Amino acid sequence: MGEPLLLAQAIAIPTGVAILAYLVVGLVIGVESMGVPLPGETTLVAAALLASQHHLKIEFVILAAAAGAIIGDSIGYFVGRKAGRRLFERLGKRFHHFSEDRIVRAEKYFHKYGVWTVFFGRFVALLRIFAGPMAGMLRMHYPRFLAANAAGGIAWSATIGIVAYKIGDNADKIFGRVSLWALAGIAVVVVTLYVVHKVRKRKHTAQPESTPKPAESADV
Repeated sequence: MGEPLLLAQAIAIPTGVAILAYLVVGLVIGVESMGVPLPGETTLVAAALLASQHHLKIEFVILAAAAGAIIGDSIGYFVGRKAGRRLFERLGKRFHHFSEDRIVRAEKYFHKYGVWTVFFGRFVALLRIFAGPMAGMLRMHYPRFLAANAAGGIAWSATIGIVAYKIGDNADKIFGRVSLWALAGIAVVVVTLYVVHKVRKRKHTAQPESTPKPAESADV
């Protein structure tokens, strides 16, 4: 009885789909590290939970996440180095993550703590998005940036991945086996809610600008 169950778990995600899952993990985290506000950490946690259900290999999940973090941050670094502050000004018009006060705060962190901001910034949502482009904009020495970036990316991927894996393993005993389709459904709902929130917020922000100014009443 045990062997067929293990076999079913092992083939729950076909090899090709599993490889695609690892690529998605690396891609989402990589694009987030380039400066685009995507749910990279959430993607890593979801993949680690799937690994705890024996659908994926936790070692490959961590490897994909670390590779995405290192490569994405490096691309973000060179984009920031080439585009300079204009990049943040443009992004500030599209994403509230790049508001002027947040950019100023990130600059202070970089000037004060240097490579430590790159390393520990991987564990902070705001700095995780800013680190690569900001380091490039401020002309941080690339070998120092790469060393801190690689160390931070590996430490973050391993820490978050293993913790989520262990939690998922214990949750399995409490809540029962989480199916792939249930996790996919949750992901779709979360993304949908996020998009709806962004659309409503954008309409709300634009509304005062489009509201016509009431005409002043003339004195009789």
